[in-house]
Amino acid sequence: MSPTANITRRSAIAALVGSAGALLSDGRGAAAQTSSPSALGGAELKGRLKQSVSRWCYPHFSLDDLCERAKAMGIRSVELLGEHDWPTVKKHGLTCAMPNGPGGIADGWNRSENHDRLVRESERLLPLIHAAGLPNMIIFSGNRRGLSDAEGLENCAKGIKRITKLAEDLGVTLCMELLNSKRDHKDYQCDHTAWGVELVKRVGSGRFKLLYDIYHMQIMEGDVVSTVQENIPHLAHFHTGGIPGRHEIDETQELNYRRVAQAIAEAGFQGFIAHEFVPVRDPMTSLQQAVRICDV
Repeated sequence: MSPTANITRRSAIAALVGSAGALLSDGRGAAAQTSSPSALGGAELKGRLKQSVSRWCYPHFSLDDLCERAKAMGIRSVELLGEHDWPTVKKHGLTCAMPNGPGGIADGWNRSENHDRLVRESERLLPLIHAAGLPNMIIFSGNRRGLSDAEGLENCAKGIKRITKLAEDLGVTLCMELLNSKRDHKDYQCDHTAWGVELVKRVGSGRFKLLYDIYHMQIMEGDVVSTVQENIPHLAHFHTGGIPGRHEIDETQELNYRRVAQAIAEAGFQGFIAHEFVPVRDPMTSLQQAVRICDV
């Protein structure tokens, strides 16, 4: 298995903060800079699915460089960014389809003692997200820590309802991410589609939906195409990633991502599908390949 196989979003963000724009010490960073945006652009995309890329997967590119290269590929968004980075993507004619929200993965809406803090931060962020013209805000259930799924549902619904009116008024969709609790995020509560969909129904707002991470849900439950087709009204955003290892989404992994993308497009999905894999080959070549695979 690749030495980067166990990388997580949290560890990559830490690396990004500590060494933004730096080169990899083993020389791979220098190789990553060899492909020019114009060389990677290629033919015009069909564009049935709007594509995005997660910033944390490319810590050795500056944000400006990543935006330039992504735009040349037909990618419309660079995401999982804080408020200070939104002007940079806008400068390049892109959006941030999934800006960062309040709290973190482990400490979320499933515990009542977190609600006041999360509500305050949401009330600060949502107007900023709206003013920047961004569509969504990511949120997390938090880890169980002994909490039953029924209690977690009740607590999440109660807390999220406190901010849905503001989200509705501003036209911003709150997106709770589905993550696997088997390998990457042990004990995370929103780890099955059915639990997440039940939460969406309990909250009862058109401005609260799910971020369906294909990588995570393939690990937890499989049956991705049928699950997407059956639940598309409750899904606002998608993430990609190869299984196993969260690497390229090509023939090296177990899912047929082109078929998955076709199912999403055929369901009439209007949101973004974002690439959130950690490349182990030339990063921009792999990202360009992923764009082509999902351009259905």
